[in-house]
Order: sequence, then structure tokens, then C-alpha cells
Amino acid sequence: MDVSRLPADARQRRSAEIRAFLRSRRARLAPEDVGMPAGGARRTPGLRREEVAVLAGVGVSWYTWLEQGREINISADVLDAIARVLRLDDEEREHLYLLAGLNPPPHRQANREVSPALRRLIDGWLPRPAYVIDRHWNFVAVNRAANLVFGYGEDDYSCLVSFFTNAAFRASLCHWEDGARAIVGQFRADAARYPDDPEFGRLAADMCAASPAFADIWAEHPVGSATEGIKTVRHAESGELVFEYTALPLSGLPGHRLLLYTPAPDTGTQARLAALLAAQKQTER
Repeated sequence: MDVSRLPADARQRRSAEIRAFLRSRRARLAPEDVGMPAGGARRTPGLRREEVAVLAGVGVSWYTWLEQGREINISADVLDAIARVLRLDDEEREHLYLLAGLNPPPHRQANREVSPALRRLIDGWLPRPAYVIDRHWNFVAVNRAANLVFGYGEDDYSCLVSFFTNAAFRASLCHWEDGARAIVGQFRADAARYPDDPEFGRLAADMCAASPAFADIWAEHPVGSATEGIKTVRHAESGELVFEYTALPLSGLPGHRLLLYTPAPDTGTQARLAALLAAQKQTER
């Protein structure tokens, strides 16, 4: 449906409806419902616009225009991301599509860009965690161990966003402050490699709006490009897990990186990790 061809009064009703609908769905979610820190008192209940935008992976200005009912270009992928963040059920998702002027498609699985061989490598790395991120730090493929160890779920689409907005992940990661500085430095270095890519600027601005911690570190202009390091997590079931990680560029996917995690020697991580995966597999039966 071409919204621009509707009569003026119909367009006004549509704008009012999409504005009221999205505001109501934001209002029913607390930050902790989507894994973000609760923060202080809010003038209005629910998620802020910039929080929805960051979690959905869209620009704050674009999401604001959508909520205002402006006539903007809208894709099904973006609407699905917003529906996921706002926890819309099937009927609500269909309603959002119709308000946006699109025909609601059936639910689609996320498109994985990695080759079958690389997918087999990631899955074959079990019981050790492994995942692939693209140049903008979005997850492209994640194995089962990474989901279990780091607590990644369906709402975690970006390594960068989850690091700064997922409260459970932050609580489980030892030396979070050091890791945050390293990640921001790596992200700034990546942005410099792609000066003609405006997405980095948008991401940085949106992250500053959604995360005071990111904004503080970003303002200090750290730069780094570590390809190896140590990550330690406090897992609720397995206790402390210590990993050595290596980031490898993928020549077939420019800008993508493969992150491989190996249990650090003499830490007991290997045995605890194997037990965790075995218990989870047993639960699935």
C-alpha cells in the first residue's frame, strides 16, 4: 500500500495510530525486560526511543520519524527488528506492518551470510565458544557454547550493543571496565578503516545516547586493535570460566571477524565447560 496516495485525513489518522501504538508498546516494557540496566527514575514509563532504536539496530532519528508517522522508506527487516525489541506478538506485528504500509510476510529465519564450511567450523568448535561478527559488530553466526557461556539470546543481534546494554552480560563479565575500553578502542579503529561508511558514525551516536558508559569512554578517544586476549566470566551454573580468545579476519567476508575462544590452561575451565554443554544437551532431550 502506497501511504502517500491516501487522502490527507487518512494519512493523519494513520500517523496518530502508529504514534499511539508504538508509544504504548514502549511504555509496557521496562529496561530490565530487555536486559538493560534499570537506571534512575523516568518521566514516563517504559523504554526510551533511543533505547528501542539501538536495540533494533536503526538510527534514533529514523525511529523517531517512524513513531511520528512520517512518510519514510521502511523495510520488512527493520520492522521485524522493532517488533522483536518491543516483544510484539503475531497480531501486533501484523498491525505494525499494516500501519507502515507493508504487507505482513510470514516469519522468516535470520539470514546467515557464512558459508556452510565456516558454519561447520563454528559448530565444530564446541564445546568452545565461537562466533562471527561483521564490520559493524553485528552477530552473523554464533555457536551453542557462545550462547550458553555469554548468555546471548534472540534479542542480542550486536556484540557491541550487548556489551553495553545487556545487564546480565555486564554482571557476569570480570574486568568489565577494561573490556569496555578495549572494545570502544577497537570500534573506533574499525571506523577509521572505513571512512566512507556512515554507519559507524550513526552507531557511535546512538550508543552514546543509549549508554552513558559508552559515551564517557568514546569521549576519551581510545584506540586499539587487539587480536588476542583473555576473557573471564562468572557463569551462574559453572562458576568462573577463563578463556583465551583470538580474532581472525575472514578474507571471503571483508570486514568480518571470527572469534574463537579456548579454555585457559590450569583454570579448570575445560572440564567445567564440557560439563555445562553436556548438561544442556541432556536437558534438551
